[in-house]
Amino acid sequence: MKVLFLDQSGKPGGAELCLIDIAKPYRDHCLVGLFADGDFRTLLEKNQIPVEVLTTQTIQVRKESSFAQGLASLGQLIPLLAKVVQTAREYDLIYANTQKALVVGAIASFLSGRPLVYHLHDILSPEHFSQTNRRIAVTAANRASLVIANSQASKTAFIEAGGRTEITTVIYNGFDPKNYQIDASIIHQTRQQLGLEGKFVIGHFSRLAPWKGQHILIEALIQCPEEVTAVLVGDALFGEQEYVQKLHQQIATLGLENRVKFLGFRSDIPQLMSACDLVAHTSTAAEPFGRVIVEAMLCGKPVVAAKAGGAVELVEDGINGFLFTPGKPQELAQIVTTCLQEPEKTAMIASYSQTTASQRFDVKNINQQITEVLNIVDSR
Repeated sequence: MKVLFLDQSGKPGGAELCLIDIAKPYRDHCLVGLFADGDFRTLLEKNQIPVEVLTTQTIQVRKESSFAQGLASLGQLIPLLAKVVQTAREYDLIYANTQKALVVGAIASFLSGRPLVYHLHDILSPEHFSQTNRRIAVTAANRASLVIANSQASKTAFIEAGGRTEITTVIYNGFDPKNYQIDASIIHQTRQQLGLEGKFVIGHFSRLAPWKGQHILIEALIQCPEEVTAVLVGDALFGEQEYVQKLHQQIATLGLENRVKFLGFRSDIPQLMSACDLVAHTSTAAEPFGRVIVEAMLCGKPVVAAKAGGAVELVEDGINGFLFTPGKPQELAQIVTTCLQEPEKTAMIASYSQTTASQRFDVKNINQQITEVLNIVDSR
């Protein structure tokens, strides 16, 4: 089976990292077509996955864009669409990995006669998407032969927005557990380099954005014992620099300058996670999946997550992690304090979560599920 994968991004976010794992088994007979150049192309090349940047023109449509803004982008899409249709005729199916890729892929599927598969990595809710974008996404996705949702939460939101139940299946993201086995000496060295010795370290791993809830963690920190320190891994995207300034102001106001470290974008996520005592997921709106949650589990670290969306499917409170009400820093602070004061119980929970996550999200099993559903589409 020859697969044309499509992705709008030049930057490696969660959906893009997922695509690398999905494309690997097909790398001898696939192409990843990108709508922007950047570090994601480099990562694909490092993994020996064929990649081509299909356009150098930025598509000026975002999740919150209006119908008028969408119409204005049509001129940008026509040359790209022509290229995708031409390329698609050399492949057996089109696999759209993002929403812009879906729109282009749906039209290309119709014009080329190739079946379309859409991997849904989003919760199509008003908090994240404009009404116009939701309508476009659902209309395009309903033309697909198959929609792979990355969680039950994503599937439910899609169906509630008008998506077809009969073409939708849930397959969670896959991970290679070996990538999260970090040597104790490296963990010790990382803590030394970051000046974290003798501290109880909470790690927060995501882009700096209001809905990711870094301000919730900072507010919780003031209610935790003095030795509790937070490291924020990630930076602002899409014009969210004002939020970063607000975070620094909040930290200064609370007198937490010595207890919060901004590490920016990093590629050594497993090493940094392994150097933490607890990993916090604090999104104020429902996450479609929660990649960071699984990564922390695979590192053998306890996780505290906001109780919404895909996170609820990953974390069973008190069994393989902890849940708190989104936007409630006091609840978060209580859990952090409990983890600090009850290290043996917390370590048992982390160990159990590592074992179960290694089985449940093993990339080999996940890729087998994807291969099976793609074979069904290809055989029709």
